[in-house]
Amino acid sequence: MTSLSLTIATRESQLALWQARYVQQLLQNLGHQASLLGMTTRGDQILDRTLSKVGGKGLFVKELETALETGAADLAVHSLKDVPMELPEGFALAAVLEREDPRDAWVSNRYARLDDLPQGAVVGTSSLRRQVLLKALRPDLDIQPLRGNVNTRLRKLDDGQYDGIVLAAAGLKRLDMHDRIRHEFDTDTMLPAAGQGALGIEIRADRQDLVALFASMADARSWKTVTAERAVSRCMGGSCSMPLAAHGQWQGDTLHLQAAWGDELQPDAPLVRAAASAQVTDLASADALGQQVAQLLQAAGAKQR
Repeated sequence: MTSLSLTIATRESQLALWQARYVQQLLQNLGHQASLLGMTTRGDQILDRTLSKVGGKGLFVKELETALETGAADLAVHSLKDVPMELPEGFALAAVLEREDPRDAWVSNRYARLDDLPQGAVVGTSSLRRQVLLKALRPDLDIQPLRGNVNTRLRKLDDGQYDGIVLAAAGLKRLDMHDRIRHEFDTDTMLPAAGQGALGIEIRADRQDLVALFASMADARSWKTVTAERAVSRCMGGSCSMPLAAHGQWQGDTLHLQAAWGDELQPDAPLVRAAASAQVTDLASADALGQQVAQLLQAAGAKQR
């Protein structure tokens, strides 16, 4: 393949830059040139309100998509859990890379595990999914909003604003902050968000010259897994304003997909759960499994948006 000179659009947080540089290195290993175009998104600027109140996950990708649309960048690297379930017309997901640890991590300077917290302890997270899952485990906790990049959230914890916080394990591991993780939640206890721990590469749909290039970098099993998870969220109308979790695990060629839904209007209400398994051979069968689990959730009482 002819050597290409590509520009990668990325957010400017430490984690986003790590992810973009990781893809940059992969491209350079294949003999291509790659530079970074750092950008600040509205999601990075608005830190005093939860995402569910200011426009959802799309706030983290809109500026990057504008760079793709104008030709200022050739690709954008995203944390897949921050990407809306439906991409705007004219854009495509070119690849999902091998997934990092999808679990949630417990981070605290005083308490080794969630069970160790005293009654009424303050826990930080702005994720509605994490809020309802934490409340299901410990109804007595005081769950308080926590926005900002990884370093900002850790600083707020270190300043004593929280007894503990919950972050994605993948981000801490990518930033070589393994020592901040006190405990990794079992996925049966804290079911991850759809796509958590996975990186997605977005391009303009008409850039067929990039499709083959990124296909060689994609991890097929990770892509099928997150396709199933994201299908659950898409069919439920999921966004940051819906407490929804979806997580797939492989047993041979069979993908076991679990999902949990909570009512944002009644955060103390019992969670609705559903699961199904299927042999998944391609993205279409992965999507079909996700649709099946979404239907099971609705049949069990979950409300579609």
